[in-house]
Amino acid sequence: MAIVTLLTDSGKSDHYAGAIKAAILKVNPGISIIDISHEVAACDIAHGAFILKSVFREFPKGTVHLVGVDTVGNPGDNFIALQLEDYFFVGVDHGLFGLISDKNQQQGVILNTINAIETTFPERDVLAPAAAKLASGVAITNLGNPLTTFKKMINRHVKATRRQIAGHVIRVDHYGNLITNIPKTDFDILSKGKNFTIQFGGEKFKKIHTNYNQAEQGDCFLIFNSLGLLEIGIYKGNANELLGLEYDSPINITFEE
Repeated sequence: MAIVTLLTDSGKSDHYAGAIKAAILKVNPGISIIDISHEVAACDIAHGAFILKSVFREFPKGTVHLVGVDTVGNPGDNFIALQLEDYFFVGVDHGLFGLISDKNQQQGVILNTINAIETTFPERDVLAPAAAKLASGVAITNLGNPLTTFKKMINRHVKATRRQIAGHVIRVDHYGNLITNIPKTDFDILSKGKNFTIQFGGEKFKKIHTNYNQAEQGDCFLIFNSLGLLEIGIYKGNANELLGLEYDSPINITFEE
């Protein structure tokens, strides 16, 4: 089955998402179009990258992911198509794709170089036709000029020693929960046989839950979520508001020797 996913910052109240889908179906009415989200904060590359990184591998290999986040970009940013980890990605070369994987591209092209067009709606006029063609089996090399490399930003990395893991909040989700960049794999290695203290803001905790409902309503929970990342929240409450933490807030775990 040919699959194209959509991830955009266009919202749901306007015609944009529908127009992108129509452009895909004009090329191939048999394509299955799946919405990942149209609620990425406007031009927020970090938000878009977090969502895409969290979900793109859940789809079958060969899925085409169309990313319409900050498609205006910066002067000189190209529209590109990439093959990466056996998936295809279509979007703007402004750094977002460099945040979703540490792997090198398998193939890549610069779009809109063959019979180039000027458009104020590139998601519909450039990205959608390219995504539809890829999903229909057209070789990526037929869609544009070769792309030797694509822009990469540097994610915030966790700093880990035998005594401490220092991380940050990398996403405040829809529920107000705080998702950090501290992975369970690092915690499991460093915490063996040791007591620990997790500190953020003015709070200190010495326990990690295995399910959200293990906390009482209104109490704080700490859990390693489905992404394998430490998540902090208020059970049936909003941790972002109640704890005063936000994107990039520091989170530290200290281990007792």
